[in-house]
Amino acid sequence: MKKQIVTASLFITSILFAGCQATNDSKEPTNEKKPTIVTTFYPMYEFTKEVAGDDANISMLIPASVEPHDWEPTAKDLEKIQRSDALVFNNENMETWVEEVKNAVDSKDLHMIDASNGIKLLPFSSGNHEAEEHEEEEHEHTHEFDPHLWLSPKMAIKEVRNIAEKLIEIDPAHKNDYLKNKQNYIKKLENLDKDYTIAFEKVSNKEIITQHAAFGYLADSYGLKQVPIAGLSPENEPSAKKLKELKVFAKKHSIQTIFFEENASSKVAKTLANELHAKTAVLNTLEGLSEEEQEKGEDYIKIMEKNLDVLKEVLN
Repeated sequence: MKKQIVTASLFITSILFAGCQATNDSKEPTNEKKPTIVTTFYPMYEFTKEVAGDDANISMLIPASVEPHDWEPTAKDLEKIQRSDALVFNNENMETWVEEVKNAVDSKDLHMIDASNGIKLLPFSSGNHEAEEHEEEEHEHTHEFDPHLWLSPKMAIKEVRNIAEKLIEIDPAHKNDYLKNKQNYIKKLENLDKDYTIAFEKVSNKEIITQHAAFGYLADSYGLKQVPIAGLSPENEPSAKKLKELKVFAKKHSIQTIFFEENASSKVAKTLANELHAKTAVLNTLEGLSEEEQEKGEDYIKIMEKNLDVLKEVLN
């Protein structure tokens, strides 16, 4: 995984900018004093938008075409954050640059909304210690906990509640709207959670091999076991030893489908599948959803329903 380094000069520039801009007049022009909320990547955008409705101006920092694990904010992004009322992020194990942003902008009037607040996080392990050690050496930080909460509907419900609570603090005038929107959206998520629960209650083969360690919370919530090929990023390359272990595991558990992701290279997953004479199937991590996909009506609920259909077909 290659990450850009946010340089000291960028932060100095941002701090100087903050000193000049951190006044009430520096906020982006709003319509009828609607709060301006910046979100990091797609799930945070949808969760926030569903709660806010038309009562806030919501935008997204990370383009759908960019791997969120590899993204770092530019000076322009920091300016956008500075001029907003709040930044909604998943958690600092995903958006590892959040602490640097806090130090780079004048956060006096900026609400930092951690959607994972109060949620017990799972420890992160790719099952590939060689890759993890290399990652630590290269990037000078570790991913102590698994950040992929949103891929479990159970965890998504908790994140939506956290976001709603903070939006009400920021904009109490629209409290009733936020509460109503939150409840309506959570009902949909609860139905999705119920579908997942029922689907896997009586499944005997619960092991899945995934391209990277993104489905830990989904597996934990519904009694499955995730075995990832790579680590936190789908671009990580597994060692020859790791691939050999995966082949043994797949044969032992009669696994005949290897899951990969649509927006990442599927080379390793397909190589493993070929060696096992297995099939491949797509599980969407929802880390990015293009405007075109959104215009076609795709959203978190529909993508998660498609993931469920794929899992049911394979595990049954």
